Formats: sequence, structure tokens, C-alpha cells
Amino acid sequence: MQIEDLQVVLKVAEFRSITAAALHLDMQVATASAALKRVEAQLGTELFIRTTRQLRLSSSGEKYIPQCEQALLMLDSAKQNIKNDQAIIDGELRIALSSDFGRNLAIPWLDEFMEQHPNLSIRTHMSDSNIDFYRDSLDMAIRYGSPNDANLYGFKICNVPRLLCATPSYLKKHGTPKHPQDLPTHNALLYQLHDITHDVWTFYEGETQHKIKVSGNRITNDSDLVRRWCTSGKGLAAKSCFDMANDLLADRVVSLMPGFKPAATEMWLIFPSRQSITPAARLLRDLLKEKSTQVLKQLIAKGVISQDALLN
Repeated sequence: MQIEDLQVVLKVAEFRSITAAALHLDMQVATASAALKRVEAQLGTELFIRTTRQLRLSSSGEKYIPQCEQALLMLDSAKQNIKNDQAIIDGELRIALSSDFGRNLAIPWLDEFMEQHPNLSIRTHMSDSNIDFYRDSLDMAIRYGSPNDANLYGFKICNVPRLLCATPSYLKKHGTPKHPQDLPTHNALLYQLHDITHDVWTFYEGETQHKIKVSGNRITNDSDLVRRWCTSGKGLAAKSCFDMANDLLADRVVSLMPGFKPAATEMWLIFPSRQSITPAARLLRDLLKEKSTQVLKQLIAKGVISQDALLN
């Protein structure tokens, strides 16, 4: 009985559909169906009851599937322990990335990482939404903000200042805001997540907090599109310094209101379990720390952010 066949069976059980399982595993439906038939033939019983609309577990399947899942987890853990002992850097990295940071900084960094370790392959999940490690079959995620789930594990990579940005052309046409109270008269480029539009921007002037309701004619759930709108002069964007780093360093946009700072965040490399923290993952963590520090130092040298960004 092939382990790959058992992995197909588990996905069929998860999705209650051979077609959906095949799509998730990136294989043909006929291949997935054949794998299921091989396992059932070996066991001498049907694991699923076929109906016109979907599959459901048979009584044998209800007993077999949980034990099969545990067995595969044990095999995977044993295999990973051996690799950890030998410090083998290979296999597939299944990683979730946010839209903007992923496309503009993380992917080039990952390309460099793979050049250093040619036995690695990568599968990316590009989304600004919160990810489900188990549903999406992911090993790790690079995310802004510390993990809010006690069951997750992670490494803090760095502090991440946020900035208010606009192009010189936009400012020439609409004026430069000096205080958060000036922002309601400007076109804010707004980000929406889970049907919630982030149209209240918070700024800090020392210990004083300013919460400002803003509005604009462009709203999206794609953080990279917010940046693109900003760099094309469509309005103001409140963004991570990493998201805007290339544009700030190339003078395509400028940082505004230096005395009023948007709430900062942090970058984390997050894992669903300790077993996911492989030698490759630790090396990737070190690369992320190195690369992010380089970007922060460039922004500090340009006067965009303060030295405080390097403090942990």
C-alpha cells in the first residue's frame, strides 16, 4: 500500500469528493479514483458510500480514517526527525505570504534562498486573509502581527513601522497634509478584509493618539493594489514600510507627517506545530531577519524611519 494512496484517501475523506481531493492535490480525478480503489482493494472493504451527490464514510471508513491519519503523521514526524538530525535541507516549502510584501520583497528573497539550497522547492499561498494551516496544507506563514492562537509557534523577525505615503504629483495637486485632522479632505486608498473597511486611521504623536475617519473612492481587499494606486498618484495610503520600501527608496512616493506615526506592527514567521520548524525553516528565518534588517537600515539612512525600528 503506497503512502501517496493513503494521502489521497485522507483528502477524499476531508472533502467528501474525489474531484475536490484531486484538485487540491493537483492530480487528475482518474488518478485519485484509482488510488482510492487500490486502498479499498487492499483492505477488502469500502471506505466510502457513494451517493449521487457526494461520498460519505462507511462504518469501516469511520474507524479506519482517524487511525490512518495518525499513522501518516507519525511517519512524517519520524522522517522529519531524521532530516533534522542530519540537517538535510530539501523538500517542499509550503508558505503563505501577504499580497504586497510577498510579491515585492519576499518572493525575491525566497528565490535567493532556493538558489542557495537547490534541493528545495516552493509552493506559495498568496493572500491577505488569515490562513488555516490544515485546510490549506501549509507549513508556515510570513505575517504581520504576532500569532493570536496559543497553538501556533513562531519567530519574530523584526519590528515594522507603518507610514502614510503619497506621490509628489498627488501632493502637488491636492496639498500636503500636516496633521491627521487634514486627512478627511484627502482621498484615502482603503483596504478591506472580511467585509470590514479599514477607514479609521490611528496616529501617535508621542503618547497622544489621534483616530481619524477617512474616506476615498477606491477600496480593495488586495493590499498590493492599494500600493499600486498610491504609486500612480490616486491618493494617500497608510502602509507597512516594507510594502512601500522599493517605492520610497526610488523616490516614487514620500512619507508624510513624520511627527504623527501610524501604529507599528511586527513581522513573524509562524508555524502550525513544532514539527514544522525544520532546518530549512530555521535557515529561512535567519535569511528573513538578515534581509529585513537590510531594508530597515536603508530606510533609516534615507531618513524615512527612525533607528528605533531596529530595537527588539
